[in-house]
Amino acid sequence: PTTGVLYKEDNYIIMTTVDKEKYKCILPLIANGNEEEEKDYKGPTPGELLEPLFKQSSCSYRIESYWTYEVCHGKHIRQYHEEKETGQKINIQEYYLGNMMMKNPLSDPDQEEKENPKESAKEASEKHLFLLLPSTIPTKNIEGQMTPYYPVEMGNGTPCSLRQNLPRSSTVMYICHPEAKHEILSVAEVTTCEYEVVILTPLLCNHPKYRFRASPVNDIFCQSLPGSPLKPHNLEQLEKQQEMLKMPFRRVKEEEMHSTKEEKFSSIHKPVAVGSHQLLTVGTTHISKLTDDQLIKEFLSGSYCFHGGVGWWKYEFCYGKYVHQYHEDKESGRTSVVVGTWNKEEHIEWSKKNAARTYYLREDGTQTVRMVSHFYGNGDVCDLTDKPRQVTVKLKCKESDSPHAVTIYMLEPHSCQYILGVESPVICKILDTADEYGLLSVPS
Repeated sequence: PTTGVLYKEDNYIIMTTVDKEKYKCILPLIANGNEEEEKDYKGPTPGELLEPLFKQSSCSYRIESYWTYEVCHGKHIRQYHEEKETGQKINIQEYYLGNMMMKNPLSDPDQEEKENPKESAKEASEKHLFLLLPSTIPTKNIEGQMTPYYPVEMGNGTPCSLRQNLPRSSTVMYICHPEAKHEILSVAEVTTCEYEVVILTPLLCNHPKYRFRASPVNDIFCQSLPGSPLKPHNLEQLEKQQEMLKMPFRRVKEEEMHSTKEEKFSSIHKPVAVGSHQLLTVGTTHISKLTDDQLIKEFLSGSYCFHGGVGWWKYEFCYGKYVHQYHEDKESGRTSVVVGTWNKEEHIEWSKKNAARTYYLREDGTQTVRMVSHFYGNGDVCDLTDKPRQVTVKLKCKESDSPHAVTIYMLEPHSCQYILGVESPVICKILDTADEYGLLSVPS
């Protein structure tokens, strides 16, 4: 074949089974066309590919339960929280995690300016950046996949009291994802007041070295030698056993899937994959083609469940029923933890001491519900505290290009006490129905 991995007749080994059956196994030559493409690439640099993003002065946002993160590309990273109470001014608590005004500590810009008087400020800053980079393209382990990224350093942030008032600093890691819209995948404080921000962008995908690709799995072809069967005897026996084992499981799974309406719904909605690698998720799932009215009714009855999350654990939230944390593995199946279950009376007691509704003040002076919080207690007992797990579910309105998108994330401010953030345009349609306890109903 003209494409794919190359095989050559003389690149083989002879394999012998325990039953003395012999096979000639042809091995693939690992070097492939991608490496040639990377070597011959003469197109724009990663910095040039990202330039439109910096020139547009566009910003990306990530809303979490308390903090909102703002990345204005090529300018700054800000972490802030807004308190907007009725009849009062907006109170903003904010920190800059980095600004683009950083000087490279490894070189003297004044000296370089004398040596290269015609070099533009942009060229100089890119040059400084590359001085900090190793010759190979750095990669980051994102959910089990080593992914290439383009780093942009930002320093000169808000002074950090925990580090003798040194300024906060961040590394923004740009990663290719063809369907992304420059979303913030994650914000992590790697050491005190030093951060890593991962951005998904389609702009880098034009560069072959930054394209997302799953680790290749190349086949090894084996041919039986004279006197040996086409397939080893033990392999045939093993395949027969596996087929026998699979049959009852298939029936069970089908019965389970159709046993209840709730499970039938939840089995359909899986996290959206980034690139071609199923493990890499952005915590957003797209939720069916039901009409808005049907969807709202199904959601509020608890039979339509939201799924999402980033990382090892995924989350299932069924309104008025439960919050589950689960991990699915091909070999061991599904591991599930009950984070909290719904009890209306318990929630009402909780809401008397906590804010079940948060308001947003419109410019015309009227107010609208911005978020509702619900308490789910009586989860699985926690090993660390010896008490049942519990979770506060914060339902927020979040506009999106996709009217049926859901973003779910979980925080653990205290051992086995969680906050589950659920954001969706669907929630925008029902927030104003919240009663004094934050309980929602179908809009009239």
